[in-house]
Amino acid sequence: MTKPVFELEFLAAPEHIDELGHVNNAVWVQWIQEIAVSHWYSVADPQHDAAYFWVVVRHEIDYLRAAVEGDRVLGRTWVGEAPKGARFDRLVGFIGPDGKTCVRARTSWAIIDRAAGRPIRVPPDVIAPFLD
Repeated sequence: MTKPVFELEFLAAPEHIDELGHVNNAVWVQWIQEIAVSHWYSVADPQHDAAYFWVVVRHEIDYLRAAVEGDRVLGRTWVGEAPKGARFDRLVGFIGPDGKTCVRARTSWAIIDRAAGRPIRVPPDVIAPFLD
């Protein structure tokens, strides 16, 4: 099954660049979070947004090639396989201006019930819109 892909463009600005002249690793992590949150808001039912929030429990990141100041980087994200309890994986890829992958990541997120203040099993109706 092919899952829907959400895209968001990022611009490597001067404040993103490290002493080596590349986008800093910490910036890639910020962009991973930004695209994930943007995807959630673009698809999630407002009632689900009011009832739950997600927290990162693990990042696995492969830095494949550098992006430099002025590069426009296309971020692409989609959800992983079936959730495991409270955890659900999200995959992200960042494509540089040359069409090659700069960074790819797998991030595990846990869903938290706002009212209870604790993790819960991922409800099927919460993830359904991300699978269609």
